[in-house]
Amino acid sequence: MQVALPNPAPAAYIPRLPMEAARVNRARIRAWRRGFREADLIFGPFSDLHASSFTDEEFTAFENLLDQPDLDAVEWILEGSPTPPEFETPLMERLRDFARNAQTRQD
Repeated sequence: MQVALPNPAPAAYIPRLPMEAARVNRARIRAWRRGFREADLIFGPFSDLHASSFTDEEFTAFENLLDQPDLDAVEWILEGSPTPPEFETPLMERLRDFARNAQTRQD
């Protein structure tokens, strides 16, 4: 016996976000759910404040940084280990400033 399933709504009726909004939302979710609490507390608030105003170049740099292992990225931001040249960008400086200011606010 076959059961009739309801037809899904036509694609035209499914609300969609503009591509840029979807890209920002995806990056913000990735920034908050790193799996390493220290990384969450740097990337999450930073992306909440800045991701929607990134240039395309900054956004690509941020996504590339999110692709890196958490421990490495946090070490680079906190300057605990040398940053590879490809990640030594103006965005990295902004992240470092953000992390320094966050530590100052907590003290």
